Amino acid sequence: MHWIALRWSLEADAPDAPQLPTPEALGWWALEYTPHVAWQDEALMLEVSACERLWGGRLQLMRQLVHANPAADVRMLGAQGATSLIALARLRLFERQEERPKAIPVGLPLDTLTAARPHLDLLARLGCRTWGEVAALPRGGLTRRFGTELRTALDTAWGLCPESHDWLTLPDVFEQKLELPALAETAPELMWSANRLLSALQIWLRARQRGARALELQWTLDLKRFNGVNLPPHQQVTVRTAEPTQDLAHLRRLLSEKLALTTLAAPASWLRLRTLETDPWAGASTSFLPEDNRKGDKLHEMVERLSVRLGAHQVVVPCAEADHRPERKQAWRPALHKDQAVPDKTHKQSKAAKAAASQSQQPDAIYPPWLLPEPLLLEMDGERPCYRGPLGKLVGPQRIEAGWWGGKEDGGQPAMRDYYVAESPEAGLVWIFRERPSARFSSGEVRWYLQGFYA
Repeated sequence: MHWIALRWSLEADAPDAPQLPTPEALGWWALEYTPHVAWQDEALMLEVSACERLWGGRLQLMRQLVHANPAADVRMLGAQGATSLIALARLRLFERQEERPKAIPVGLPLDTLTAARPHLDLLARLGCRTWGEVAALPRGGLTRRFGTELRTALDTAWGLCPESHDWLTLPDVFEQKLELPALAETAPELMWSANRLLSALQIWLRARQRGARALELQWTLDLKRFNGVNLPPHQQVTVRTAEPTQDLAHLRRLLSEKLALTTLAAPASWLRLRTLETDPWAGASTSFLPEDNRKGDKLHEMVERLSVRLGAHQVVVPCAEADHRPERKQAWRPALHKDQAVPDKTHKQSKAAKAAASQSQQPDAIYPPWLLPEPLLLEMDGERPCYRGPLGKLVGPQRIEAGWWGGKEDGGQPAMRDYYVAESPEAGLVWIFRERPSARFSSGEVRWYLQGFYA
């Protein structure tokens, strides 16, 4: 076996000390390199004998671990050993800047063995200062005097008995809690601690090969009653993205915008972040052409940020509908919810919507790029419609009959129209239609309408 012990050296007394990811997040990060990861005392232990060849050997693996340090602003210390106790002892020597002994594990100082620390004074009076000197004592007397833990630890260090660890596993859903260092009285104050949870989320997303679609940040209120009003135990905000993402900076911006619009009912003491929706992560596609790799935010990231800042219903996008009537071909929905199914739609209607989306990609007519919100009734010059002058029909007719199945909520009475592409002396090409007379749905009068313009 071969073990790697890792520890992050962080000065807790420093005023501007960077934040480390949570211990669970550090373990998730290490699971990218080996399935055998465990916490042992203050160090993160990785058993890599079965997978070090996949990383190009032990030296290349150590370089990869240092390069991919999840806490880039914090120095990461590492040491290796044949057993976990030897790797941990060498890490402690390296942290104290002491030279390692020539004979390992015989010459290792006794204070680097966790099981021997409660008995250091007594062992020193017996003249034992290294692992080898303690291991040379009679087994029976050593066990009776100091218990079985010290003798078992020495046998484990020499490889005479198997090691037992509680291996870390990656959860299926991300959910972590964090106690705030001080009570937060305003929502933006929560972001300082939320950054640590977001860093853990990014590590989890990368390890699970997932992209976040919806997150919930919840905080625990420190008061049950304020100004005579009973308070709920928690408050929360939800952040949604139009596309799956692993971008920590983008998630931080969205959460900051959401918290800036939130008022805390009382001071908060705990934070909890969990994922509501995630999708498989396909990775990012890049191009070798410099003009394709433009800097700045992507379009969907800007839409998500504006939706959080202005409100979800203030930023809308068009969605194709299964209808032949031009004014009913699209509907406007919130940009963050455009891919979500409407609960009251039947399965047949959802299939029709998908068919409409595919038909919109392959139109069977020359539709204008600009449609009027409502058709404009045209004046007539005899039997000729006029819009800024008499209109001359160029293409048509395109006949549609639709809407016979619905009532007012589906567009009112059925549409029976003949569409033409016409030319106006001043407005250029326009899209017009004529209502066809029907004994049931029309009074018999022929009326012409303007529906849209061509660029």
